[in-house]
Amino acid sequence: MATLVTFHAHPDDECIGTGGVMRKAAEEGHRVVLVVGTRGEVGEVEDGFLAEGEQLWERRVIETHASAEILGVKRVEFLGYRDSGMMGEPTNTEPGTFWTASVEEAAEKLAAILREENADVLTIYDDNGGYGHPDHIQVHRVGKRAAELAGTPRVYQGTINRDAMRRGMEEAIASGQMKAEDAPDFDRFEFGKPEAELTCVVDVTGYLAEKRAAMRAHASQISEQSFFLSMPDDRFAHSFGTEWFIREGQGPGITETDLLAGL
Repeated sequence: MATLVTFHAHPDDECIGTGGVMRKAAEEGHRVVLVVGTRGEVGEVEDGFLAEGEQLWERRVIETHASAEILGVKRVEFLGYRDSGMMGEPTNTEPGTFWTASVEEAAEKLAAILREENADVLTIYDDNGGYGHPDHIQVHRVGKRAAELAGTPRVYQGTINRDAMRRGMEEAIASGQMKAEDAPDFDRFEFGKPEAELTCVVDVTGYLAEKRAAMRAHASQISEQSFFLSMPDDRFAHSFGTEWFIREGQGPGITETDLLAGL
C-alpha cells in the first residue's frame, strides 16, 4: 500500500481535477489523503441557499468531507488560509489569504502532513495553477517546496490538456450539445498546458460515477444546472474521463499512465 496526498486550493477542486485518480488509488488499496489550502470563503452561492447564520465556509467544509468519502479519502486537512478570490480582485491581498502567505511557512505545514503520512506521491497544480487563479498558483509553489522539505519522491502537477479541451469544446458546440456562450473563455484564461508538455495521462472512465457524485456533493458551488452536471453522460466521459499531469524529469511526451505504478 502506498500513500497518495492530493493538495488543492479550494473545496470542490479535488473532484474536478483528481477525483478519478483519488478513487482509483483507493479502490486499488492505497491510502488517499486530501489537503486543502483554504475553505473557499469567497465562493458564490445563491440567496437563501445557506441556513440562517451559516457561513459559506462552514457549508463548504461539510461538502468537502462528503466528497472525500465518495472518493475514498481517509484523511482531510485544511491549512487554514483564506480564499484569495480570482486574480485581480481586492480580496487577493487581504490579511490571511493563501496568496499572501509565506511559501516557506505554508510549505512546512504541508510538509508536516507529508512526513506524518510518509507520502509516496503528491499532486499539485501546474505553474499557472491550471487557469491563473492565485490560490492555484500558490498550490504549485507551496506544494513543490513542501515535497522538497519532506523528501516526497513523486510530484505530479495536475493540469488541463489545453489542445484536447479546445477540440472538445468545438465539437460540443458544433453538435449542439453546448452553447458557444457557455464555453470557457480561452482568450481570458490560459487553460492548462499544451499536449506536448504533458507526461502522464490517467484513464479514469471507470470512476466517472464517483467523480460526478463527488461534484454533486459540492452543491453550494456546482449546481445541477452547471456545466459539470448538466452535460450528457457521453460528453461528461469525454470531458472528465482523463486526468492529465506533468512530472518533472519525465517525458518528452506521455511516459506514464498511473501515478502509483510500481508502489
